[in-house]
Amino acid sequence: MNQLMIAILTQRELFLLILCTVTYVALFVVAVQNSRRKIILLEDRLAKVRVMQEQQQAQSQQSIEANQQKIEELEQLLEQLDDENSLLKLELEEKKAKLDYHNKVAMIESEKRKNAETTIFGSDIYKQMQQYIEKGKSMSQHDWTDLSQLIDGIYSGFTEKLFSLYKMTSQEYYVSLLIKARIQPRDIALLTAHSKESVASTRSRLYNKVFGKKGSSREWDDFVLSL
Repeated sequence: MNQLMIAILTQRELFLLILCTVTYVALFVVAVQNSRRKIILLEDRLAKVRVMQEQQQAQSQQSIEANQQKIEELEQLLEQLDDENSLLKLELEEKKAKLDYHNKVAMIESEKRKNAETTIFGSDIYKQMQQYIEKGKSMSQHDWTDLSQLIDGIYSGFTEKLFSLYKMTSQEYYVSLLIKARIQPRDIALLTAHSKESVASTRSRLYNKVFGKKGSSREWDDFVLSL
């Protein structure tokens, strides 16, 4: 009888050991897969950030001037080529046309950014926000739509860029919009009907989500303003 009980207990212990081992292995595999997925997503986000930064660099005055110099060099080469080099002329004209196009787009974007503060501060929605701040009121859905259209009109693709990096909640998006509109954190709290601590937490959390590392609320502000 005792031997039978020992045998039953041994089998039960063996079963539990096997069950625990299988469960542990399964959890370990899931954890590894989740870790790899997070790494891939982070790498993808950082790659997108680099592209955005490169686009901003391409729209800088320095880049425009460098492109203009290349255009002038191509024009000189085209003047020197005779009709026998028709294929080469076509290739050079194509390069020149592309540089011309990129420069025109860059100059338009540069001009919009140069006048951004004047455009924002002179807009009806900005004036409306200042009235809300004075009265301690929050913004309506209609106000958010107007602000989003204003910001996207000045900074092409701003909203699309943000959501391509991270699927934001409404609150996170609204905070980022207000940062771009040069609204101070204490006033962002009023306009979103949240506490200053909540707004600060939202900004630092967004930096952590996008860059995969801890950052201050100010670092998120700097990133948003760079877009």
